[in-house]
Amino acid sequence: MDQTFNVQGMTCGHCERAVTQAVKTVDPQAEVRIDRASGRVDVASDKPRDAITAAITQEGYSVAP
Repeated sequence: MDQTFNVQGMTCGHCERAVTQAVKTVDPQAEVRIDRASGRVDVASDKPRDAITAAITQEGYSVAP
């Protein structure tokens, strides 16, 4: 299932890696595509949206509804 998140606070490649790793803690098989300029994070995963959002938030990034 494809899910799209609007993640605020990503400013560099390190941020992209941190968000990717956060998603992969929830689903190691997830496919993550990030467009840092727009803050868009596309995730191909069957895991619950709330779990992915929580993992990204724990890394210190805001996820818009």
